[in-house]
Amino acid sequence: MSVPAVIPSPIAIAGFKDVYQVLRVEEALTGMQELGASANEALRATYVKMIRCGGQRFVTKPAALPDIDTLINELPNFEAPLQDIRKQLALCLSSDDPLELEPMLLLGEPGIGKTHFARRLAKLLGTGYNFIGMSSLTAGWILSGASAQWKNAKPGKVFDALVNGDYANPVIVVDEIDKAGGDTQYDPLGSLYTLLEHDTASEFVDEFAEVPIDASEVVWIATANHANTIPSPILNRMNVYSIDPPDNEGSRRIARCIYEELRGEHGWGRVFPEQLGLESLNRLCKLKPREMRRVVLAAFGNAKLAGRNEVLPDDVTEERASKKPRIGF
Repeated sequence: MSVPAVIPSPIAIAGFKDVYQVLRVEEALTGMQELGASANEALRATYVKMIRCGGQRFVTKPAALPDIDTLINELPNFEAPLQDIRKQLALCLSSDDPLELEPMLLLGEPGIGKTHFARRLAKLLGTGYNFIGMSSLTAGWILSGASAQWKNAKPGKVFDALVNGDYANPVIVVDEIDKAGGDTQYDPLGSLYTLLEHDTASEFVDEFAEVPIDASEVVWIATANHANTIPSPILNRMNVYSIDPPDNEGSRRIARCIYEELRGEHGWGRVFPEQLGLESLNRLCKLKPREMRRVVLAAFGNAKLAGRNEVLPDDVTEERASKKPRIGF
């Protein structure tokens, strides 16, 4: 069977998949009722919600090979992972197989657009997007949940994305995985040993809910500045890409795309020109992609405050991107 032709905006095909078995949840709830007053009410409420919502979630894949070239033009420094994604999508679309992308790790300095890439990929695939920032988290249960025996315990982020979300194959970003902290008892990344393997991920058990959920269709994207603090078993489960900062022309393309994206996302954007002026682009391309979005949004606001429907070079200021003074003692 030949691979479908490339079309600019392929419509995602949505099927359904059970991410958990309602019968097993009902059995767990029945077991809780036997405990009476000693049962964890938060866990009971979780089971009731799971039964009420049912276990089926959307599972999507594009109807045809997406326009990867346009995304490469928008994010030129991400060409290597995008070319590999193109190959994996071509294989998927040549059969009835579900969408399956290898877990990937994006290495590079802060602010070069790694999380923006993940958001754009989720949009391209037509599925959900979830972000987990590891740099400020020390709890080992953030991915896998904490036992209901603990006070204030709750499910982990993976459970939340699949059970409370709409999709069985969302994009989940584990940001700054190299900065994951923990104590000697809990490893914040421990659950990834299970989640990054397709077979074991299909029976992933959140420690809070203790009911297997199928996380085998999740599209995993991890980001890091360096790989030397990431355990080897995790590195071995992922395709690792070193992402360089964009060159001047690449930065110009990224700035242009961010302007067009913000303009298109908001009703107020319709009154602004479709293209940003060259001098304004030249100012923006000096910034990192992470800073560009903040500065472009502020530039739109500056133009409006000045009574204009066009962003001029003077509207593009770097104040929002500069380091803010610390407040406190």
